[in-house]
Amino acid sequence: MEDQVVEAKPRRSPFRWILAGAAVFVVAALVLVLTVFSGDDQQTALAGSPASGQAGQSQESNADAPAEPASAQPTTVWLPGGGTAKLIHADVKDDGSLPIPQGLDEATWWGAKVGAAQGAVLLSGHVNWKGSKGPFDELWRLKAGQDVEVADTAGGRWVYRVDEVVTVHKDNLAAQSDKLFSQEGPHRLVLVTCGGEYVGGTEGYEDNRIATASLVSRP
Repeated sequence: MEDQVVEAKPRRSPFRWILAGAAVFVVAALVLVLTVFSGDDQQTALAGSPASGQAGQSQESNADAPAEPASAQPTTVWLPGGGTAKLIHADVKDDGSLPIPQGLDEATWWGAKVGAAQGAVLLSGHVNWKGSKGPFDELWRLKAGQDVEVADTAGGRWVYRVDEVVTVHKDNLAAQSDKLFSQEGPHRLVLVTCGGEYVGGTEGYEDNRIATASLVSRP
């Protein structure tokens, strides 16, 4: 039995999710962060003349501001029980879907980079495929306090410690999606797979297994 589709239909929230279908993990209206200026703020931001007192103060403030932490593109994930998967970056398509690679040794990465200042690094993989278990099947045995390692393009390893592992019925996922997958708020690693009872049809498995972890070590 194979893991199934997550489909999204935005309603009141940009994170209203419905799960159905096969071989795709679907994300609806995942956050696009836009900075919107009022007229006055825009003029201040664009004013580059040192003769402007406000502009000079702004430049001094920016110079004193702490730099954002370095981040990197993830390439591989290692789970504490030995499961590993190559990470394939994917963007949300026009229909709101985020494809998962069909191979068991690959998982999709979407969202923030590892070590980012904020937002979720979302990794989604198969629980099984064509009768074989996938590495993300391990999420069903993962526990808080265990470490998940992620490699970046330079070979560095980032260590995330599991804070919480939950089973969410697909009917209830929409209510929690803002907390779990938002690109705002604290930086975190989020790993997702399917499972629970297999109900067949367009529903597939009735649950999602979701682990959330915090960064504890940089390369």
